Amino acid sequence: MAEELPTAFDEAAGTPGPEGPEAAADREAGEEEPVKQRKNGLYPGVSDELAENMKSGWADTELRDLEPIPQVAETAARRAALSARFPGERLVVPAGNLKTRSNDTEYAFRASVEYAYLTGNQTEDGVLVLEPTADGHQETIYLLPRSNRENGEFWLDGQGELWVGRRHSLAEAEKRYGIPAADVRELAGALREATGPVRVVRGHDAGIEAALTDKVTAERDEELRVFLSEARLVKDAFEVGELQKAVDSTVRGFEDVVKILDKAEATSERYIEGTFFLRARVEGNDVGYGSICAAGPHATTLHWVRNDGPVRSGDLLLLDAGVETHTYYTADVTRTLPIDGTYSALQKKIYDAVYDAQEAGIAAVKPGAKYRDFHDAAQRVLAERLVEWGLVEGPVERVLELGLQRRWTLHGTGHMLGMDVHDCAVARTETYVDGTLEPGMVLTVEPGLYFQADDLTVPEEYRGIGVRIEDDILVTEDGNRNLSAALPRRSDEVEAWMASLKG
Repeated sequence: MAEELPTAFDEAAGTPGPEGPEAAADREAGEEEPVKQRKNGLYPGVSDELAENMKSGWADTELRDLEPIPQVAETAARRAALSARFPGERLVVPAGNLKTRSNDTEYAFRASVEYAYLTGNQTEDGVLVLEPTADGHQETIYLLPRSNRENGEFWLDGQGELWVGRRHSLAEAEKRYGIPAADVRELAGALREATGPVRVVRGHDAGIEAALTDKVTAERDEELRVFLSEARLVKDAFEVGELQKAVDSTVRGFEDVVKILDKAEATSERYIEGTFFLRARVEGNDVGYGSICAAGPHATTLHWVRNDGPVRSGDLLLLDAGVETHTYYTADVTRTLPIDGTYSALQKKIYDAVYDAQEAGIAAVKPGAKYRDFHDAAQRVLAERLVEWGLVEGPVERVLELGLQRRWTLHGTGHMLGMDVHDCAVARTETYVDGTLEPGMVLTVEPGLYFQADDLTVPEEYRGIGVRIEDDILVTEDGNRNLSAALPRRSDEVEAWMASLKG
């Protein structure tokens, strides 16, 4: 990694762009700040001759024939629904800012879900503003423009074009996203002077929130966030297509893992994690969440993401992973695989019980059903098996009433899926977990049984076995469709699939 030249470009706290407060004051006084600072020797090693040289000799790279993003009609419809819900109010939806990982390096940026959902844009520091008008709202997307070639920003600023890559110009952004674009560096001041009711999506941009601190209330802002969460409960056709794309890449990632299990046995769970990550980065944006590559007793830890344990023949591998598309839609799929390709008798018994529970859960996913129905159906099957095996005293109704099966089932049977792996998380209880399923909803069905290695209430041979099976299910007009059906689920099919991949 190249080391940055020390420069006078210094971002003011919470304010995007290359100018600090002193620079802004000088600019308002009529002097071009970067030139003044260069003359004062604040750019070590940069002569006036070099500074002038860097201003010229560059080709015109404006992308005049830029195509709109594929989902431009969908994002426009989403903004229209937002406008209709909050007439007469200024609405502010930030993308967020870069976050420091360590010292002078940042985490890879991922725009806030609310912002990306409404715009399709994914760049840091962006802000969508809906200004109220007599007949709705005027939409503007505020962005950092291309870094300036006149003042040296493009090569002297650590976020300049020659350091981190080219940004779209504002004209390009308008074509790309179908929204009028403006310079985000002008926004904070405008918001401070604005009058009338305002709502902002909090938690993403401290500078924007500071500019609105005396104009907003937590309760009103939360209503905006809840609306945007509930708007994503039913997916449009574009979203369903992206989720299918994510699932298809995930299926290929699982195939990749099966082919390298011998290499993982020679190393660790990290080899599995890295193999799946390669598929995610080649075909998508990233993994949608930290991959769970849990071998042996690690499979009983629900969110095992350390992935530093051994991979041993004879054990099970619980692989819970999903590819995230370039538009941020993620799959969420789990298979529990025999590392040597064949389930032992006890592993198969436990696996088949989870499979039967998942079958019951998937069958309960249909329009008009209560959201909780698929969980209840899966839990009943698991409770029946636990009673049958003598691990808990029946009858089954007693077990379910007291929740005794939860010692070994632990978690809910699924969740909404979309731009977040646990999507629509701030939707109201009455519209989500106490709600009714509708066509276009996408959710996971993922029952599991987990026998902890130190659980003395079960026979020793059960201890350290964890099994989860998870698929991504679309609610259709007449039932459901398993988006991840291409990945085998039944124990005999899993064994045959693994054998075919290993050759």
